[in-house]
Amino acid sequence: MQQRDGELPTGRDWPNYGGNKAGNRYSPLTQINTKNVTDLQVAWMYDASEKQDPNNPGRRRDRAIQCQPIVVNGILYGTTPELKLFALKAGTGEQLWKFEPSKSDRLNSNRGVVYWESGNDKRILYTVGSSLYAVNAENGQGILSFGTNGKTDLHEGLQTNMDHDVSKLSVNATSPGIVYRNTFIIGSSVSESGDAAPGHVRAFDVLSGKLKWVFHTIPQPGEFGYDTWPPDAYKKIGATNNWSGMSLDETRGVVYFGTGSPASDFYGGERKGQNLFANCIMALDAETGKMKWYYQTIHHDLWDRDHPSPPNLITLKRNGKSVDALVQATKDGLVYVLDRDKGTSLFPVEERKVPVNGLPGEHPWPTQKFPLKPLPLSRQVYTEADITNISPEAHAYIKERYLKIRTDNKFAPPSTSGTLLFGYSGGAEWGGNSIDPGGILYQNVNEEPWELIMTERASLSKQNTPLTAGNALYTANCAACHGQDRRGSGPELPSLIDIGKKRSSDEIKAILKTGSGRMPSFQHLSEKDRDALVGFLLNTETASAKVASTPPASPAATSKNGFPYVPAYVSKVWQRFTDKDGYPGIKPPWGTLNAIDLNTGNYLWRVPLGEYPELTKKGVPITGTDSYGGPLATAGGLVFIAGTKDERIRAFDKKTGKVVWEYQLPAGGFATPITYEVNGKQYVVIAAGGGRGQKAGGNYVAFALK
Repeated sequence: MQQRDGELPTGRDWPNYGGNKAGNRYSPLTQINTKNVTDLQVAWMYDASEKQDPNNPGRRRDRAIQCQPIVVNGILYGTTPELKLFALKAGTGEQLWKFEPSKSDRLNSNRGVVYWESGNDKRILYTVGSSLYAVNAENGQGILSFGTNGKTDLHEGLQTNMDHDVSKLSVNATSPGIVYRNTFIIGSSVSESGDAAPGHVRAFDVLSGKLKWVFHTIPQPGEFGYDTWPPDAYKKIGATNNWSGMSLDETRGVVYFGTGSPASDFYGGERKGQNLFANCIMALDAETGKMKWYYQTIHHDLWDRDHPSPPNLITLKRNGKSVDALVQATKDGLVYVLDRDKGTSLFPVEERKVPVNGLPGEHPWPTQKFPLKPLPLSRQVYTEADITNISPEAHAYIKERYLKIRTDNKFAPPSTSGTLLFGYSGGAEWGGNSIDPGGILYQNVNEEPWELIMTERASLSKQNTPLTAGNALYTANCAACHGQDRRGSGPELPSLIDIGKKRSSDEIKAILKTGSGRMPSFQHLSEKDRDALVGFLLNTETASAKVASTPPASPAATSKNGFPYVPAYVSKVWQRFTDKDGYPGIKPPWGTLNAIDLNTGNYLWRVPLGEYPELTKKGVPITGTDSYGGPLATAGGLVFIAGTKDERIRAFDKKTGKVVWEYQLPAGGFATPITYEVNGKQYVVIAAGGGRGQKAGGNYVAFALK
């Protein structure tokens, strides 16, 4: 794999999120290989968990760690569950320093940090909430000359030409940015509702923290793509953001990334058009932010099919010639392989007609893309043949529901009668993928159907009239994710029923103000409104809190200058399609690891990834589980991956897909492992932070040969 100018090499170190800036998650190290991997043992563990701060209860988290650490010059940098930045001796796990961000920063998920150096100036750049920090990599001290007292606000550059205040909207970054020379480029994670901030991609000066350029992911007047939206759509439609990270070609000076869907999810009546640059693979000049090319994979997204991981850059053999390519795996289980210079597909892709019978006021786009090769990583449409077969009871339960909501096209528009769809929790997910120098892609995949039923906001209001103030606020701000019945769906969208048994009033208020995990902050709500919402959630609202009005049915009825955008239709049911015991209501496998030769587009192998031990004991063949976290491929012939519900880390033989080593972690390893070498010894490290509905953790675990 060719090393680019100025790029720190992967091998002895693991200097970037994804290993190198191409996002390959590949190491040339061979000390740990197929012949000796069974001799791996724990070399050290670092407990990154911390005690609850009694003075700041809203900062309590479920102890998940999604961070893929980096290693530079034998020092490992990572984040704790409380998003403190730490440095360890990578050979022993001994802590060197720990940096504590401001207590006022919201705690979001953090998947990595960025290293930069010039001479003796060595910095770590990382985000906590809406703050971008620069920290001295040698002593852990904040660099006060960066931004304002050591940090820059990620709201910078979002206010231009907007006629509503964006400063209190939820903006953070779950994935780290990427550095080109002295330019730090980053996307953002924002709300998926009508109060979403703009999802613009920004660049900041590494030394000063000052804004260098902004790329409008929803074009403004005079910009290319503006005519793919209604006039002034950018003023009220938000998101279309890059939350999944980036890749960089140092030689070309080009940054690549994928974008997500516009807000709010599932209804686009106010955004008629193709909606560039939503759901696009993008190439920008890294120094200026000017667009090189775009490739839209979903037109006018109605299914929340964001691009979930950074593109992977690789050189392939096509028709006897070397081609620099870009690979993007998607939430709906597709793999796009594009020419890195032209943004055109190297394999055939058909644009086919799709259903357009959308909800009233909706404008479904009449065609969508269908890549012909590689074949999809996961099922695209749920058929009767896919009904679960793990037991007669589960089969009967799911079949009855399936017959009421069957959906024959993956692009069937959301409806009030309901649809079954794939894509919310993968196909591919944020852990990304690995590609070795031979062009072999290793990708873990989830196969989980979801059930979506939409409802007209006005009719929902009538059903619940008269509403309390808190109920009205819940309907407008929370029901889209947690459901009108507050039941949620799984660890990502937890149930809010009986939340008072888990959280105090003060804790809920703090979370509403700062956000937590995937949940955005609600700083734009007044203190009085947050109190009303907490009262509703805790069932403590008084009769005096009753209001005569219902939640607004149209933007004009509620908002200033059309913001926040209030969609006419919202999700009434949005939940995993599971059997009575909570297992996916689809025939296994529910999670797989795949190997694809990208030179030919052909699969080499596909195997289940993970298991439910209680089902295995009953004689059910290994089902696989959903996985969060990506693979690591090595020149030692191995693919390491954790991320499964059984809380194990495994090594697979790259050639065969056979499991050659596994280890029961102290908690779920919902992150991506790394490997590096210190003093001649190779290590493999994974964050075992737990969470996602599993027990809590908080450790980084390092493995080495005996």
